[in-house]
Amino acid sequence: MIISASTDYRQAAKRRIPPFLFHYADGGAYTERTLRRNVEDLAGIALRQRVLKDMSSLSLETELFGESLAMPVALAPVGLAGMYARRGEVQAARSAAGKGIPFTLSTVSVCPIDEVASAIDRPLWFQLYVLKDRGFMKHVLERAKAAGVKTLVFTVDMPVPGARYRDAHSGMSGKHAAARRMLQAVTHPSWAWDVGLHGRPHDLGNVSDYRGQPTGLEDYIAWLGNNFDPAISWKDLEWIREFWDGPMIIKGILDPEDARDAVRFGADGIVVSNHGGRQLDGVPSTARALPAIADAVKGDLAILADSGVRNGLDVVRMIAMGADTVLLGRAYIYALATAGEAGVAHLLELFEKEMRVAMTLTGARSIAELGPDSLVPGQASASIERTLSPLLE
Repeated sequence: MIISASTDYRQAAKRRIPPFLFHYADGGAYTERTLRRNVEDLAGIALRQRVLKDMSSLSLETELFGESLAMPVALAPVGLAGMYARRGEVQAARSAAGKGIPFTLSTVSVCPIDEVASAIDRPLWFQLYVLKDRGFMKHVLERAKAAGVKTLVFTVDMPVPGARYRDAHSGMSGKHAAARRMLQAVTHPSWAWDVGLHGRPHDLGNVSDYRGQPTGLEDYIAWLGNNFDPAISWKDLEWIREFWDGPMIIKGILDPEDARDAVRFGADGIVVSNHGGRQLDGVPSTARALPAIADAVKGDLAILADSGVRNGLDVVRMIAMGADTVLLGRAYIYALATAGEAGVAHLLELFEKEMRVAMTLTGARSIAELGPDSLVPGQASASIERTLSPLLE
């Protein structure tokens, strides 16, 4: 087990929330091999310790798309985050804004764009899928613009839903799912009071706004399954690139050639990601994929990364391997489920402290100084596959 603050929050969340929600956030696709590799491979990246470097002045601040970040971290889009705490997206967004970092709202959030945007004093990031219903896409993009969203995160690694077997076992989907969820809520009274009773409406806020009627949890899986588009190609993004005049990030890149395609397309950034191991099991971990992608496109666009990040040390590793900013998903969801806004704020404080320790002991006074020299030789290029191969045997 990888010991970290997010591990503690994970255990606390497992106790507090109903199993269908815990396993929805915690689980991956198929046998969850890639999910495990994400954490293990990243933890196996060795940093180069340096001493006597006068680290009295150290800054975590960075800039991305003209936006100042207190540290190179953003909260990733997580579907149904509003079910993990009362109006959960609002609470998480407040924590992020309070710490000077971006919050990314999911297409399938519980709280609609307007509600979250009005709760914070910095622009949201918004995440969108390519969906069959182009009318919905246009509608939600217009709402995002009206709410002051500047940065669009476009998820492209979900043309079909992944095979997530935990959901069928936990009650998120499958036979008698609604009755099973109700029983679980009754046996988790703290969550039932906070979210079940006082966190309503329990629907997909952005989808309900478009449809003009509630789209609840019972419709969630069916709506996604009916709207994901396996015919997606780069040409399907062209009208969005023309419509969206702010930064556009392509999320779900694992191959250097796809990263080059993103540059040719005109994307402002990419997220090196395997969807947290929730889509195609058996693909490389982000730790294995990132260095080769950085070799291919570093400097041509912004490189973000997610999957497997459980502490501030992991953020430093990702930055050293070529990322400009790192997205947190499960780590913040566990904290949100445990203690709401305060839990996310505490987790971010711990990440900041862990980053400062790691940077002090690697001799990096700024984010710009984190790079290949911060790693034991051989881990910052395409040779990472050979470096990490013993971990995968």
